[in-house]
Amino acid sequence: MAPRLAAGARQPGPRLPGVATVQSAGGDNRVLTVPNVLSGVRLLCVPVFLWLLFGHHPHNRYGAGVLLGVLGVTDWVDGYVARHFHQVSTLGKVLDPMADRLLIGTAVIAILVDGAVPTVVGVLALVREVLVAAAALGLALAGARRIDVQWAGKAGTFGLMVAFPLFLVGHSTAGWRHAAEALGWVTAVPALCLSYYAAITYVPLARRALLEGREARS
Repeated sequence: MAPRLAAGARQPGPRLPGVATVQSAGGDNRVLTVPNVLSGVRLLCVPVFLWLLFGHHPHNRYGAGVLLGVLGVTDWVDGYVARHFHQVSTLGKVLDPMADRLLIGTAVIAILVDGAVPTVVGVLALVREVLVAAAALGLALAGARRIDVQWAGKAGTFGLMVAFPLFLVGHSTAGWRHAAEALGWVTAVPALCLSYYAAITYVPLARRALLEGREARS
């Protein structure tokens, strides 16, 4: 006699021969989603940003600033779409922060080289990005489970993606460059505070992820 199913349990559907059923833990295995496409676009636009900033003589700081600002907006848009239209995916949870780290890291270094950003702002942002990237790599090598992005980290990243374009515009020939410079400072200070606050809150989360990863392996 075949075993009876528990109350409320569903009969598993038929499987094709030789095809395993894949179940995702904490995410959807879809690849082609709007948030993932936006994250891919951000990655592809990194060389375009560098070309605008260094490929022209004199440097096209205004164009580079506008592009960087648009890319910063897409970072917020893809998160909104993923949450409100149920397009959160396992790939997106990896691709989105990777695109953020690469874009903002490249932007910080490039704008520091260009001299458009105040050194203290650029160095603090760069140090934070290096620490986060090193910690993420170390945890992955140690077998920790993946840590979801926290709201403070996303808010800090978004703030910096607004501040750096404003600093670029502030060093361009735009008529509102002085206002842009002031707005850059107003945006950069709270963004840096949120970024470092997020880095601190990741410490207990990282310890827990490392323990859970080791328990899962054992």
